[in-house]
Amino acid sequence: MSDKIDLHGLTRIEAIEAFIKYYNSRVKKGNLIPFEVIHGYGSSGVGGVLLNKIRSFLSGFPDELDFDSGKNPFSFNPGSTRVIPKKPLPEALDLLGEEIFDFCDSPKTITKIIGKFHRFEETKIQSSIKLLIKQKRLKSFNKGAYKVYQAISI
Repeated sequence: MSDKIDLHGLTRIEAIEAFIKYYNSRVKKGNLIPFEVIHGYGSSGVGGVLLNKIRSFLSGFPDELDFDSGKNPFSFNPGSTRVIPKKPLPEALDLLGEEIFDFCDSPKTITKIIGKFHRFEETKIQSSIKLLIKQKRLKSFNKGAYKVYQAISI
């Protein structure tokens, strides 16, 4: 099994899903050897969207893994992150739901949400919205003639 995964060219959701699959496959086989996640550095010179999303995601699992954010000047490629596995990540992460939640920081119609996440089946989008409403993280209300969805700030 390779000691690296390359996430170049993937969307944020695809990258996280690919990472979880790769990570859990390694851990379930007993492979707790550190590996490299190649995500790119971004063209801005201060880190790209994928770099920030991956590292933000990793920081949410301190019991499951450690990682080197590359801030060490003697570190390897700043467009990659070294991950040290400890135990499997939860399988039931609703990554699409998290993206929908972030997208609905201001009211959005279902048409806008489906348009934004057109790569996913409409039924998966609808299910994610229903789950977010059930979790009281998303609310729906009428704005004029349209039903809209908005993230609930805590």
